[in-house]
Amino acid sequence: QARLEESGGGLVQAGDSLTLSCAAPGRTLSTYSRGWFRQSPGKEREFVAFINQNGHVTYYGNSVKGRFTISRDNAKNTVYLQLNDLKPEDTAIYYCANKVGVGSWLHPREYDYWGQGTQVTVSS
Repeated sequence: QARLEESGGGLVQAGDSLTLSCAAPGRTLSTYSRGWFRQSPGKEREFVAFINQNGHVTYYGNSVKGRFTISRDNAKNTVYLQLNDLKPEDTAIYYCANKVGVGSWLHPREYDYWGQGTQVTVSS
């Protein structure tokens, strides 16, 4: 099955910024609403951000609101996540996926075509 591809993770210090990218392999997968989630060891996958097909509607998890920004460039089949003022608790593997279900944008079960993830590590 085709999947999305995340990139841009890395090791940074607290207060730094990163930009993550989520690329779709073709036009078909690029037309969905898309979400970012993150998961750290021993924890459930956590909702981070959502953007609809045209980029006019966005939602954020409470822990990242005001620090992270989601955007998309449909001409490049890519969704971005700008991470600012990073904190050690932001350390996780970040995943993107397309929203294929009709339920809430909060729930991972509403998404498919998950990428393999990109690691973000924030040192204090």
